Amino acid sequence: MLKNQEIEVAIAAVTTAAKLCQQVQETKAAQTLAKADTSPVTVADFGAQAIICQALAQEFPNDPVIGEEDASILQKPELSPILGLITHQVQQIRPDATESDIIDWINWGNGQIAPRYWTLDPIDGTKGFIRGDQYAIALALIEQGKVRLGILACPVFPREGNSKGVIFFAMEGQGAWEMPLEGGKLQQIRINSWDDVQQLCRIESVESGHSDRTQQVKLDRKLGLVRPAKQMDSLAKYGALARGDADIYTRVPVPQFITKKENIWDHGPGVIIVEEAGGKVTDLDGKFLDFSVGSKLSNNRGILATNGVIHQKILDIIAEINDI
Repeated sequence: MLKNQEIEVAIAAVTTAAKLCQQVQETKAAQTLAKADTSPVTVADFGAQAIICQALAQEFPNDPVIGEEDASILQKPELSPILGLITHQVQQIRPDATESDIIDWINWGNGQIAPRYWTLDPIDGTKGFIRGDQYAIALALIEQGKVRLGILACPVFPREGNSKGVIFFAMEGQGAWEMPLEGGKLQQIRINSWDDVQQLCRIESVESGHSDRTQQVKLDRKLGLVRPAKQMDSLAKYGALARGDADIYTRVPVPQFITKKENIWDHGPGVIIVEEAGGKVTDLDGKFLDFSVGSKLSNNRGILATNGVIHQKILDIIAEINDI
C-alpha cells in the first residue's frame, strides 16, 4: 500500500520541476544540445531531472531512480557555459545548489532496476517543449515490475475556460485524478465507456517516426474509425485518454526500427493513470507491460492503450493483419 509521503513528495517534486521548465521558457534560456542518438535535450531537461532526483534522494535514499538524462555530456569543458546556465536556473528554486550538486543530482537518475525504483522523464516531448506545445514531466514508482504510482505534470494542457496546466496522477487501487498545476480542487477522471466507431477517437504522436502510420491506417480502416486522429506531443496523450478526450493510443514499431523497444520512462506514469481511470494498456500482442527487465520494455512489442471496452477487438484486428 502506498504511503501518503510517496504521493506528496512526488507531486511536489514534479510541480517544482514544471515551474523550472516554465521559468526556462519565460527567460528564453532553452538552449538545446544533441544527444548521441541525435535527440534534443535542453537546459530544462537537465534542470528538471536535478530537481526531482534531489527530492527523491532526500526522501527515499534507498530507491534507485532511472532517468532519461545523464550529466556526463555536461562535464565536457566546452559545455561549461551550459552547466552554468542550468545551475543558474536551478538556483532560482534551490539557491544553495552548486555546479557539483547539479551533476550529482542529475546522475542520481543513473540507477539500476531493483524490486522497487522510480523512473523519470524530466521532459517527455522535448520537441514539443521547444516549439511551445505539449510536454510532460513524468514520474512513476515501480514495484516488482508493476507501476504503483504515476504522475504527469503537463504545463500547457488545457483546462476549463482558457486556463492551462494540469497534473494527472494515479495510485494503484485509488483511482486516477487531475488537478490544476498551481494547486486546487482534485477531480477524479474516467475514460469514455463507448465502443461506437462513430464516436471513437484515436490520439497519436506529432512525430511521425514514433509509430508506423501506414500500418495504423490499415488498423483504423479495419476498425471502422471515422473521426480524424488527434495529435499531441508527450505522455500527455495518456492524460487525454484517461479523462475521455480520446479513446485509443497505439505505438506500432516502424519497419526501419522493428527491433527497437520502448523506454520505460516514456510509458510508466501513463499506464497506471489510464488503468486507474478504467482503461487498459498492453503491448500489441496483448501482454501487460513488464517494467522489471531494464530501461527498455524488452519483453513487449509496441503499445496499445484504450478505454478498455474496445481493447480486445483491436487486438483481434492486429492479429489478423499479419504485418503489424
